[in-house]
Amino acid sequence: MRDVELHALLTLQHMPNLGDVMIKRMLAHFESAEELLNQKKATLLKIDGVGEVRLREFHDASHKVAAEKELDFIRKNHIEFAAFTDAHYPERLKHCVDSPILLFSRGNINLKNKKIISIVGTRKVTTHGVHFTNKLIEHLAPLDPVIVSGFAYGVDITAHNAAVAAGLQTIGVVAHGLDQIYPKVHKKYMKDVEAHGGFITDFWSSAVFDRKNFLQRNRIIAGMSEATLVIESAEKGGSLVTADLANSYNRDVFAVPGRPGDLQSLGCNNLIKSARANLLTSAADLIYILGWDIDKKPQAVQKKLFVELEDDERKIHQFLNEKKKEQLDFIALHCDLPIFKTAGLLLNMELKGVVRPLPGKFFELV
Repeated sequence: MRDVELHALLTLQHMPNLGDVMIKRMLAHFESAEELLNQKKATLLKIDGVGEVRLREFHDASHKVAAEKELDFIRKNHIEFAAFTDAHYPERLKHCVDSPILLFSRGNINLKNKKIISIVGTRKVTTHGVHFTNKLIEHLAPLDPVIVSGFAYGVDITAHNAAVAAGLQTIGVVAHGLDQIYPKVHKKYMKDVEAHGGFITDFWSSAVFDRKNFLQRNRIIAGMSEATLVIESAEKGGSLVTADLANSYNRDVFAVPGRPGDLQSLGCNNLIKSARANLLTSAADLIYILGWDIDKKPQAVQKKLFVELEDDERKIHQFLNEKKKEQLDFIALHCDLPIFKTAGLLLNMELKGVVRPLPGKFFELV
């Protein structure tokens, strides 16, 4: 993108009476942001939804001055950027009506042909929540997903660190400019995150940390991902807002269930109870509902097959060894297992590289 077009978009982004939705609506009538900025007020008033209030500061020169200052920061600090029309702008985020017109990033981010999931949750994560997050990401690692979170305390930083440990790409979506970091105590993790992904924001360098920015930040976390996973959450919390945003974007939402009396599981339990989230008990649940393919080499698995398989999985393995291939319903019937449990067991076995699915709900050994 030429600097002049980036400057024009920054100018529009700085105008307080417009916003991402209205700017995109206005840009649909012109070839570029530069052309839009050069329009007369009378022309712009013909666009649906544009009124006098929206255009009150449209020709105020202060916005161009501010845009030039931010453009200078982008150049000097080698900040990457993407307009919502660019090919490298997160594909799923493009389809959200309120997605940012501009995103700024730092690090080594590559979202092309990638599975992307967001992991969010309470800042007061329990030991169980940390363990579950680590194991989940470890089991998902063979599928090479991108792990997105908010770089906050608790579940967020646990997910980022687990992704780094698993050699996965991870992205921290922050609620401030890229000239700072919050919380400051997480500065020690920045190099690892940038080496394995990076940071994204739609806030300028002049934007300081403010809790009211979280809602704006959360729409990016929910919008750029295929699914949002809530690990732990109290009855109220920012992660529930992210889940609601994901639902509004028609994305899959998952929640980890907890015991009824656990305060840090109330939010997750309510999401599941109200059918606003799928039950998440293992990586297999996610893989099954999202329809992700498993592609693992069977040789290494075969050597320690019976060490890895649980009792019911061995029962299914023995049955398929005799039948060669069979439908899910018949596997459940002959192994004397409920269908829902059989489906989960088969997915676990698929994740281990022991079985593979075939058309018509058939399964066979690898």
